[in-house]
Amino acid sequence: MKHILILFTDQQRYDTIGALGNPAMQTPHLDALLKESTVFRRCVTPSPVCVPARFSMLTGQYPARTGNNNNNNQTVYQGEGVYSRLTAGGYQSCCVGKMHHVFDKYGPIGFEKRWTQEEMAAAEDDYTRYIRARYPHVFDYHGMRSEMYYVPQISPLSPADHPTQWVGDRSVEYIERCDPSRPMLLMSSFIHPHPPFSPPAPWQKLYREEPPEPFAPEEEELSDYWELIGDRCSCKRLMMSPQDVLRMKNFYYACVSFVDYQVGRIIAALKKKGIYEDTLILFASDHGDMMGDYHATGKRTMVDAACHIPFLIRYPGRGHELCDDVCSLVDVAPTLLGYAGIAYDPAEFDGIDLFGARSPRYVYSQYGSGDRGVYMVTDGECKLIQNMRSGRYFFFETIPERQNTYSENNQKAQELRKALDGYRSSDAAPDPSGGTREAVIRHPHYMGRVDHRLLHDEEAAAIPEGYHIDLS
Repeated sequence: MKHILILFTDQQRYDTIGALGNPAMQTPHLDALLKESTVFRRCVTPSPVCVPARFSMLTGQYPARTGNNNNNNQTVYQGEGVYSRLTAGGYQSCCVGKMHHVFDKYGPIGFEKRWTQEEMAAAEDDYTRYIRARYPHVFDYHGMRSEMYYVPQISPLSPADHPTQWVGDRSVEYIERCDPSRPMLLMSSFIHPHPPFSPPAPWQKLYREEPPEPFAPEEEELSDYWELIGDRCSCKRLMMSPQDVLRMKNFYYACVSFVDYQVGRIIAALKKKGIYEDTLILFASDHGDMMGDYHATGKRTMVDAACHIPFLIRYPGRGHELCDDVCSLVDVAPTLLGYAGIAYDPAEFDGIDLFGARSPRYVYSQYGSGDRGVYMVTDGECKLIQNMRSGRYFFFETIPERQNTYSENNQKAQELRKALDGYRSSDAAPDPSGGTREAVIRHPHYMGRVDHRLLHDEEAAAIPEGYHIDLS
């Protein structure tokens, strides 16, 4: 029987698994899984922001085709999505955790069973109800956003009730109760290490040594990069010192390690159930994080730290392999359907079955659209980016990128330009209203304020008379 487990994280860089070459990371369970998996070392997100990246994984199509290219609900896609196809193909299916498909945030999105855990408090959210019943006076149970969004902080919850553990608990519970006579599809989707970086105690102490230094050249060397990264999350605007960046990175690493612990628990449940050997396990993330590289944090850029993601597949009957073929989250749908033996029309997908025939190819990434969009194409060895606001092209002959060498006389750059121009001209949502949004800045050194609307009255009532809390 062919079971499927999807382990998905949010905002996890490629270089945050110990066995992928980061000796500072403590990820024993991912390290063990990696040794049994095909490791795709050149996986690029279809969009360096949550919603469109996840939507491209659901659909097997790039943002230019789905029309979804930002954290909004704009789309022209009319299909069912891969999860529905697997459920219709006979899979007992369950999704636990964050999905961020804003068109159907708390609906089934193709699964028979769903336990929801989105980032903001909502009456429909299963995790919100769980926490409010146990911690009625804890408001920022995912960590404080707004002013503290990129500030490392200890979770107000115990490890047992932390959002990462909750996903692990529900996943283990589903495996224990699943019907052994039917193939199982389980998606365990973790919000972490997405900010706020708030691991539970004492996990925040896991990384007390200095992590690897970020790639941070001098300001005068950064002129090309600032156009690609933008000022929204520059360390300078957020007033982050080098020491602040290192603390942030330590807490970010701790969040990854707490996810790793849940991965171990979930795999142990598969083994106890007796279905591990027959389970395809996919581990991936939606996009990365700058983590101080180029003096910036966050995502929303085609720079490698934000668009290069971990991607590995334990495929029953296959051993460990390191693969340098470029790939994308759009490859998930055809790969899973191919494994499950469910017929599909290859023309439906921009992706390919990664365990079918592979040949050299390009993959694409997009953020926003039209004259405010940013588009990227890569073959895994070099990349070309176009910023439509300025009309400029940026060509990098190495990844990670070090120097823009774009030239009208560079044959490889022009080859990539032809491919990228073709992709951009196919964009289904050229309306600038779907383009990149400006940061909402109420204070020049803060992120835009995002407090829980659902809990507004309760939080305001917790402040004694004579004091005022701004929850506008």
